[in-house]
Amino acid sequence: MSHKSTIKEQMNEWGRAAIPFLFIIDFEQVKPLIFRLDEISPDQLLYDIDGISNCGDCTGSVNPVRLTKYPESYANYLVRFNLVKNEIANGNSFLLNLTCSTPVGLSSTLPDIFRMSAARYKLWLRDEFVCFSPETFVKISDGKIRSFPMKGTIDATIPDAENVILNDAKETAEHYTIVDLIRNDLAMVSQMVRVERFRYFDTIETNEKRLLQVSSEICGELQDGYLSAIGDIIFTLLPAGSVSGAPKKKTTEIIASAEGIHRGYYTGIAGVFDGRQLNSGVLIRFIEKRGDGYFYRSGGGITSFSDPLSEYGEMIDKIYVPVV
Repeated sequence: MSHKSTIKEQMNEWGRAAIPFLFIIDFEQVKPLIFRLDEISPDQLLYDIDGISNCGDCTGSVNPVRLTKYPESYANYLVRFNLVKNEIANGNSFLLNLTCSTPVGLSSTLPDIFRMSAARYKLWLRDEFVCFSPETFVKISDGKIRSFPMKGTIDATIPDAENVILNDAKETAEHYTIVDLIRNDLAMVSQMVRVERFRYFDTIETNEKRLLQVSSEICGELQDGYLSAIGDIIFTLLPAGSVSGAPKKKTTEIIASAEGIHRGYYTGIAGVFDGRQLNSGVLIRFIEKRGDGYFYRSGGGITSFSDPLSEYGEMIDKIYVPVV
């Protein structure tokens, strides 16, 4: 039995028994993790999943973070961008999330960044990564499953920023595509799927600037006994559509070719089941440790409308720490 199958069955079992647990699933689904909440050591794993946390005061007294970026050259980015655009032109993908791994210098430790960052979903896994994500994957409660795909980022100081991004052809096409993809995903595990909110805004404060993020809310009705199938539901929905693309299977193959390295836990998901409800986030806004260095993973959705210089700039803009 694969590790993936074991984790899925454990999620189903603990869901059925109303045992609270935390799960972390990597993008490639080859090294998923699951922990009972009462067995997690804060020396090894810190989490704050939308207020459910094991870190006490998660905003301890720490110095402001200084993050120095060393992004790849535009010429190098353009090679991978053009590979993706060619695949889109050939009809192999309609939307593809292309990400980069940027070396960064840090003035703070990863646990300190966990504590000082302000985000709905925060996670620190010892010697591996810290994540401070604004994006919900799915929430399950009271017989309903909800997803909140986030597509579209703009500097809030740009004049009339909301209308600028809402009227941008590329951003509009990307958001419609991801909403349609998530509707189809939720239809695999639920009924009466509908869009309850379309293209609403969240504001994110960073160590550099204030950003606006565009999201939508999609909801479906789960069948009776769904708590016994928590693992099946979650794994059916992976990888998260907002950080892969459409169609998923072919697009993830193109991602592997274009990016050249495994994503690992970056753009995977993490969440908590509290015994009744499940809340999970997409692992974006992510700093990982590799050897003696630190790398910030970031990217954005590519469509036929995408401009390479704009996408390159967005990838760099997303390298930030959201400050408390």
